[in-house]
Amino acid sequence: MNLTEDEIRELIKEAFDAREMAYTPYSNFKVGAALLTSNKKIYKGCNIENASFSPTICAERTAIFKAVSEGNRDFRAISIVGGKVNDTNFNYSPPCGVCRQVMVEFCDIEKFMIIIAKSIDEYKIYTLKDLLPISFSNKELESQ
Repeated sequence: MNLTEDEIRELIKEAFDAREMAYTPYSNFKVGAALLTSNKKIYKGCNIENASFSPTICAERTAIFKAVSEGNRDFRAISIVGGKVNDTNFNYSPPCGVCRQVMVEFCDIEKFMIIIAKSIDEYKIYTLKDLLPISFSNKELESQ
């Protein structure tokens, strides 16, 4: 499940491209995500805010829900970038708890790679298990 350096850089570039589409009139914090499927298709997502806040959706969930709605549920990795609207120096933007829980629903907790990046050359890679070592999944709902 490892990615090549070129695949990582391409995924980060796509996340930066997705970030440009973010709708963030309240926080002015734009986030972009690029989700890579096992068949090498990339789904991009951005955060979309709402005045009443609870309908707001994160970039990661936008990308995952786009993929699922098109019949894709086999994911390898996601890259995430974020920062204030006019920032040129980015910091790492890890996924929130809700996004991590959605990832648990659709991704292999041991193998799914989460790439958080400041730039194409400066990034960190985690597995989903690294970021959510104890999770609630469909396994807990199965009869014993």
